[in-house]
Amino acid sequence: MKSFFLCIIYCLLSILLIGCSAVRQIEDNSNILSDQSEHFSDDESETENSSDASQTEDAIKAQIEKMTLKEKIGQMVMVGLEGYTVDDKAQVFIDDYKVGGFILFGKNIKNTEQLLDLTNELKLKNKNNSIPLFLSIDEEGGRISRLPSELKKMPSNRIVGSKDDPNLSYKIGITIAKQISSLGFNMNFAPVMDIDSNPANPVIGDRSFGPDEKIVSELGTQTMKGMMSKDIVPVVKHFPGHGDTLEDSHLGLPTVKKSLQQLLEFEIVPFEKAVNSGADAVMVAHILYEKIDAEYPSTLSKNIIDGILRKRLRFDGLVITDDMTMGAITKNFDIARAAILSINAGSDIVLVCHGYDNGAKVLNAVKQAVEKGEISEERINQSMYRILKIKNKYKLSDEKIESINISDINKEADKILDYFS
Repeated sequence: MKSFFLCIIYCLLSILLIGCSAVRQIEDNSNILSDQSEHFSDDESETENSSDASQTEDAIKAQIEKMTLKEKIGQMVMVGLEGYTVDDKAQVFIDDYKVGGFILFGKNIKNTEQLLDLTNELKLKNKNNSIPLFLSIDEEGGRISRLPSELKKMPSNRIVGSKDDPNLSYKIGITIAKQISSLGFNMNFAPVMDIDSNPANPVIGDRSFGPDEKIVSELGTQTMKGMMSKDIVPVVKHFPGHGDTLEDSHLGLPTVKKSLQQLLEFEIVPFEKAVNSGADAVMVAHILYEKIDAEYPSTLSKNIIDGILRKRLRFDGLVITDDMTMGAITKNFDIARAAILSINAGSDIVLVCHGYDNGAKVLNAVKQAVEKGEISEERINQSMYRILKIKNKYKLSDEKIESINISDINKEADKILDYFS
């Protein structure tokens, strides 16, 4: 009996000691558990983000399924205006063709008050459509600026490039974004990622950050990021590079004899940097790279858009053409045929900046091409997904902007301009 009681006492003491040891172990491992808790929290966050992305994808696909073919094709075309207000022809583009957006030029801009009225009017006219408009502009700084005269403009990229300051470029991107967003825009055809490698180039010059591909890559990407941080869609341009041309693509079709390897080692370097840094949109140039595609300029070339930009650079954002009314296209191709070729090559948005008839011709021709099977509806749906994804990401809206504070916006610009004085 005595042995029995001793055994019980021993067991009780053992349990007590194990319990104390366990408590100490829990206390000693409190930091580890805390770290694991944070880790689990991160996993949960990643799971939530993945779930959100999946829900967004499903919602976009559901939206596409409800759209008519005409609505889908309309979203794939951006057009211009002829005056300071929304005329009857622009109204037809919105009501009948359901276009995806407009681009405005100097001919559409009188002053800040008129410009804000115009962008607000475009949004109001589009209210009956379920998808908001891209409202775009070319605001590069320097000589390519569409801002009204009341607003202070940023210096040219060449001047910015001479400073070689990525932080400055980021702030310039922010400043430009604030300027144009205050006027109702949500997309900017900038920054220029072309390398100024040919002194005889008639169209790029000081629009480039310079002749060094590393400087162009870094400063261009930082400018892009600055715009993105303020919910402006930057469209980097002009892929695969317009810096080494001897002809202005506004007037004719430039030809470049460089090989793919030469492009990859130089002209394409800035675009690759931008893509790897999260670029959402790329503009393709009207340039014939005859060693890559001897028949079609980049805008119409599957070798360049699908082969290089999509597959080699793994870019799955928006591909937008340069203006299809430029001489490079109109002097060598029928504009409607060019639009069909471009979409089949991989373009998502066809830019038709000038002429109501040009825009209508493109819209009608693309619809007929799909109905005849020349363009598959699957191909159209791929572009629709990318377009809606970007419009959703940047939270595009047709809400009116009530007013613009010119003084405050110019104070922001002065902070940048003081750096150059």
